[in-house]
Amino acid sequence: MLGARCHKPTVHSTNEVNMDTKVKILVPSIDHLESYKTALQKGWSPNNLRPEAANEELEAISKDSQSFLAGLTDLEAKGGLIKMPDGSHTERLPGFIRWIWDGEFCGVIGFRWELGTEDLPPHVPGHIGYAVVPWKRGRGYATAALSQLLAQLSFTGLRYITVTTDPDNVVSQKVVEKCGAEFCEAFQRTSALGGKKAYRYRINLP
Repeated sequence: MLGARCHKPTVHSTNEVNMDTKVKILVPSIDHLESYKTALQKGWSPNNLRPEAANEELEAISKDSQSFLAGLTDLEAKGGLIKMPDGSHTERLPGFIRWIWDGEFCGVIGFRWELGTEDLPPHVPGHIGYAVVPWKRGRGYATAALSQLLAQLSFTGLRYITVTTDPDNVVSQKVVEKCGAEFCEAFQRTSALGGKKAYRYRINLP
């Protein structure tokens, strides 16, 4: 069991996080789309493992912006297969994307889960992923976004969620630890995700 390998998980509390109050996570909308497109056009990718996702999303927005936005909230996993970093395709999980916002687009934070269980399939290393644009990093935005997202997950019925980081990504490790994460294990990503070593953390939900 994952929980047996974690170091005394603590219950997440938004009171423990010094959040930047001007930072919010928003449901993607047409009102904020131009700012999102600007980030993509600068070469930023919402997928840390797939830089080419930036151009793919720009193309999707150009074809049908409303459909693109609607697809970022997919609670019934109807959006079709997911493209993996190795080019393969796999089943989608229920999930949604939120945009990090401080008056302009700052990044994304996403959540996916299996209904009725904390377990995830091998091709999904964690419940939450996030990516902040380079020109907004170092301001605590990822911590604020993660804290806000965790406070919104009671509807899932999950007891805890898992997040992963690269072993050398100390900044991301500090982000999750500030939000109550406890280290669980080092593991090897599947070949579809590059096969590299990663760290898994767990955050108990209130």
